[in-house]
Amino acid sequence: MTCLPRPQSERVRRKRATAVLRKLRQRRQRRGVALIMVLGAITVLTVFLTELQEETSSELSSALVERDTMRGEYLARSAINLSRMLIAAEPTIRQTIAPMLQLMGMKSPPQIPIWEFSDMVLAPFNDEASAMAFGAVAGLDQSTGKNMGLGVGAGSFTVRIVDEESKINANAAAKPGDILSRGRFGAQMFGLLGPPQYNEMFEQQDADGQYSDRATICGAVVDWSDMDEELYACDPTMAQAAGSAGAEDSFYQLIGMPYRRKNTAFDSLEELRQVRGFNDDFWATFVDPDPTDPKSRVMTVWGGATVNVNTANAQTLLALICANSVPDTQLCIDPIQQATFLAMVSMARTAIPIPIFTSPKNFTAIVQGKGNGIGKMVWEMMGLTPVVLKSAADTQKQVSTGSKMFSIYAEGLVPGPNKRETRTRVHAVVDFRFAAVPAEFIPGMQPTNPQGSANTQAASQMTPEAAAALLQSNPAGNVVYWRLE
Repeated sequence: MTCLPRPQSERVRRKRATAVLRKLRQRRQRRGVALIMVLGAITVLTVFLTELQEETSSELSSALVERDTMRGEYLARSAINLSRMLIAAEPTIRQTIAPMLQLMGMKSPPQIPIWEFSDMVLAPFNDEASAMAFGAVAGLDQSTGKNMGLGVGAGSFTVRIVDEESKINANAAAKPGDILSRGRFGAQMFGLLGPPQYNEMFEQQDADGQYSDRATICGAVVDWSDMDEELYACDPTMAQAAGSAGAEDSFYQLIGMPYRRKNTAFDSLEELRQVRGFNDDFWATFVDPDPTDPKSRVMTVWGGATVNVNTANAQTLLALICANSVPDTQLCIDPIQQATFLAMVSMARTAIPIPIFTSPKNFTAIVQGKGNGIGKMVWEMMGLTPVVLKSAADTQKQVSTGSKMFSIYAEGLVPGPNKRETRTRVHAVVDFRFAAVPAEFIPGMQPTNPQGSANTQAASQMTPEAAAALLQSNPAGNVVYWRLE
């Protein structure tokens, strides 16, 4: 007899079906959760990796820039040292070409401005393209040279040497008790600011709301750099003496400036901007007409007591002549003659690479319509009337035909990936006043100290003054200013 299973009740079957359906629904609801978790994890990792990559790339780029900046700095340093060597070799070059200059009427050849050709002369030490260009011009085979050139991909440099003694020195009045230099500086400032076409500039308010005429600005420069507490009355008629206008006031504090007069020498050209009256228009007209060309500057703070008339630009020469000429000199009051003078002198500087004036005496003679040589020819070409000087002897003390203070502007360029370039600029001012002429430059010549005598003392027997003089007698000059950009 067969036993059949008891039929399930309808209620039990429904419960089981409901349970199965519930499980199916739950299983459908959980479907895709793993995918969402995976996508979330991938998103988080992507963000993390992107940030890590950006941070790593930034650090790498920063490291590359630091590396290339350092390389560029040392390229610029090399250019400066090569430039110092070039300037130090000038006596040898002058001695070599002296016979040729003597045939042109120069009995005692003046300093040759070889620094004007620094890029060309230093090309063999630069990149491959510069070296090849120099070799093509000079007809030399660069491959036979040793320790020359920077190599492929190492970068390059540019260098410009500017004669600081070709400008009006704003520190001329900084020496204590030097009344004569103050008077000469005042006369030179009035020679620079005096032409009538500039009258309107001194009739308007400064940026600080003050009126500053020529005498006020000239006196402000002297009061900033001298060491006394008296206002300087800048008077062009007092070339041999200094005037006083009473005790120095608190002008700069009264107009809201956070400083007072420095009462010591200027440290940089930019410091002149703090002096009363040196607004943007004044700066662009009388100090730095072309910021991209440091040779165009008219004023300096690193020059000496004289102005090199062979390297001074046209505006500086005009100021120097007008500072020492009698009143109502046609060249100093006639804008047409001034324009002719500026144009012809600039043209002569470009066309004649050798010095025009052989000595300070030759300069004053030519200005007065006398003298001889290339300078007289240039003066006659300008068609200007001779100048009557107040004192030819005093004018000669204010000029020179040689320089000992130079600014060297060097820039190191390092190429990088994706056409990226890193440029590092260095401005150095080098003083050659105490530089001895190296014996190896001139055969048969003994090394000299700044006084021109051989120093044979033992170090233990030297006085402090003699030791200091010996340290200063670096043939490559002494760096007195250094600025890295």
